[in-house]
Amino acid sequence: MSKEVYYSSTRGDKSRMKASEAILRGLAPDGGLFVPDHIPQLEKSMRELAELSYQDTAYEVMKLLLTDYTEEELKYCISHAYDSKFDTEEIAPLSEADGAYFLELYHGATIAFKDMALSILPYLMTTAAKKNSVKNEIVILTATSGDTGKAALAGFADVPGTRIIVFYPKHGVSPIQEQQMVTQKGDNTCVIGIEGNFDDAQTGVKKIFTDPELASYMDSKGFQFSSANSINIGRLVPQIVYYVYSYCKLLKEGRIADDESINVVVPTGNFGNILAAYYAGKMGVPIAKFICASNSNKVLFDFFKTGEYDRNRDFVLTSSPSMDILISSNLERLIYHIAGDNSEADASYMEQLSKDGKYEITDEMREKLSCFYGGFATEEETFEAISDLFRNHSYLIDTHTAVAASVYKKYRAESGDTTATVIASTASPYKFTRSVMNALGEGDDSCDDFELADRLSELSGVSVPAAVESIRNAEVRHKTVVEKNQMESAVKAFLGI
Repeated sequence: MSKEVYYSSTRGDKSRMKASEAILRGLAPDGGLFVPDHIPQLEKSMRELAELSYQDTAYEVMKLLLTDYTEEELKYCISHAYDSKFDTEEIAPLSEADGAYFLELYHGATIAFKDMALSILPYLMTTAAKKNSVKNEIVILTATSGDTGKAALAGFADVPGTRIIVFYPKHGVSPIQEQQMVTQKGDNTCVIGIEGNFDDAQTGVKKIFTDPELASYMDSKGFQFSSANSINIGRLVPQIVYYVYSYCKLLKEGRIADDESINVVVPTGNFGNILAAYYAGKMGVPIAKFICASNSNKVLFDFFKTGEYDRNRDFVLTSSPSMDILISSNLERLIYHIAGDNSEADASYMEQLSKDGKYEITDEMREKLSCFYGGFATEEETFEAISDLFRNHSYLIDTHTAVAASVYKKYRAESGDTTATVIASTASPYKFTRSVMNALGEGDDSCDDFELADRLSELSGVSVPAAVESIRNAEVRHKTVVEKNQMESAVKAFLGI
């Protein structure tokens, strides 16, 4: 029997919570993120895990970190999350192209990797509410840079006992991403554009979360907040699964030998997806290098290069909008760990970030980052990666995956490292059709994004996904746009309080 895992804040709040309580809270009371008191080791060998389905692998991973869920509860959540809403039986297929293995994380209902965790989070959360005798209605409050929003909306739409409010940067997502959100059905859903960028949306959501007076007022009205962002540990734990699964799949197919290490490349914005890979490594998956790929908003690249995190820079709108982020929230969890699980040190860094927009870690902490490599790709390099993979290897990728592919190519040239490498492919190319078509030299400003999707399908032989077809002529249901200082008022208006 594995030891129970408890969760506490990266910033020092002394509350120790069970997994279900941490999932319900989303954010710690002091504004910190919940972290496990220890990272358990996988109980089965990689060879044993290699014989399991995605669902069974998920159980083997999640039972170790969500220890207060019963076997029955966890298996119920997993079986209802990873079902026919995914268009491939294996849930997360691996495709080989140009000397790397692309882990396709976009076969869910909203064609982005967020489905991997947001398909299960509503089940984990409603189960947690029952376990903890929650009487209030749970209000999921989320900021999105494009993909989390739709995946969260799809997961929580019409789930009894919940409401969901998504804020997104009005001018900072792709047309198809926006159409996916604003056409969302469900009486409990609300989508609001803000005049600002993703960092503004995320900062506004965190401010609402950490306002004790508002929390008390909400409670008096029968509501309580939770989060579907990757700050919620219930988002992060399911993401660990696909890194375990991809390693075991390579092992089963004889592409790597027993105990052979792999590298992982992740296009990174808020740092949750690559942190999940890091946790997978800590649980026993042999991962040698965590290659963090940034776009022109290269705050993480600079951090890994210098040890200084500095968000004081111009915010760049790119063709990979889900990575257009200057405050990578989940990096806080890594900072906490490399500081020796020291919440005082972490709180000090986060205070500096809030006050001065930057902080610098110690040399000792930097040494613990030797397994990380930071790289970035320009817009030109991103488009080049899309074109190269399609023209020379008949493999179609989106802009975010292209950032990762470009960074990996640079890493390989620079290091000579030929370790088997998994690249997290985070979205369908059809989510960013215009950029992909422009990269292929087939752009046409006279066409809308749906017409371009049809032309991309003709060109590539890859069918337009149902997630895109279903919103082509869908009614726009959410039209609210507010200034960034009006977010709290917009929440109250939707809740009628």
